[in-house]
Amino acid sequence: MLTISESAAEVIKLVLVGGDSPEGSGLRIAPAGEGLQASIAAEPQSGDEVVEVSGVRVFLEPQVAELLGDKVLDAERDSNGELALAVRD
Repeated sequence: MLTISESAAEVIKLVLVGGDSPEGSGLRIAPAGEGLQASIAAEPQSGDEVVEVSGVRVFLEPQVAELLGDKVLDAERDSNGELALAVRD
């Protein structure tokens, strides 16, 4: 199961609050082209794996859940100094 770091959980909280998300919503990660796409979702879709930590929920599309099963979702600063989510081994 994907592990979510405390710093990633804080970034996700900021995204959800900034997007005026409804109660129970989360960050959904799904395939997009050759990579992955994260978006705010009001609820998980059928078959999604739900990972909850520090009051945030991440919904993983089934293929993504398998792909990221042994990874860590973390946060880091990008080249512009902005916080961004990153997947680590």
